[in-house]
Amino acid sequence: MGGVLNMLDKKIKEYIDNTIINQYKDNNYGGHGWEHIQDVINRSFELMDKFSLEVNPNMVYVIAAYHDIGYRQDPDNHEQLSSEMFMQDEEMKKFFNDEERKIISEAIVDHRASLEYEARSVYGKLVSSADRAIDVDNMLRRSIAFQAEKHKNENPTIDEVIEYSFKKLSSKYGNGGYAKMYFQDDKYEEYLDKMNKLFSDKNEFIKAELSLISQDMNLKKYFEK
Repeated sequence: MGGVLNMLDKKIKEYIDNTIINQYKDNNYGGHGWEHIQDVINRSFELMDKFSLEVNPNMVYVIAAYHDIGYRQDPDNHEQLSSEMFMQDEEMKKFFNDEERKIISEAIVDHRASLEYEARSVYGKLVSSADRAIDVDNMLRRSIAFQAEKHKNENPTIDEVIEYSFKKLSSKYGNGGYAKMYFQDDKYEEYLDKMNKLFSDKNEFIKAELSLISQDMNLKKYFEK
């Protein structure tokens, strides 16, 4: 991973790290904060290397860093908003030509590729795959935070949030789920296996999320009245 990052244009990396990624550090809205962006960057380069993809590493880095930048402003339409924010970034025009910027902007939108929507380029397929979770506990935590924030106006109980979480995750990662994975490796296969064991026994899923809530002060705060 370190060797790949050394291939990046230093000015691009410096700008992205200082100007874009920093915006996520105080924003973990719905689990779309700094740690998630780091995970997607790392997975993007991991999959790029594992599947020997012929892609521009600078474009990969920018796509991964930018893909959720609009989430805090508009969660439901953050893919398009993030793409628009990239296209409006005057600094990016210094580093990429019009065709490259078009590919990057499309890939940012396409990170949410699903069974109904295909990514338009290898870059979109890569970021979509890198955006798929491989850590069960981390995904459960993100799901709890996402559902608690999404339904906060309802003042949901823990049980209600967990129910929302179960429905969402099982529809996304369960058998026949809508999550699109183009570069499926052994880490993702292991993740799916663990998740589907939880989906097959809802009580186990509930126990797993309750356990995480009890151990995590950031999750507990959602249920403090």
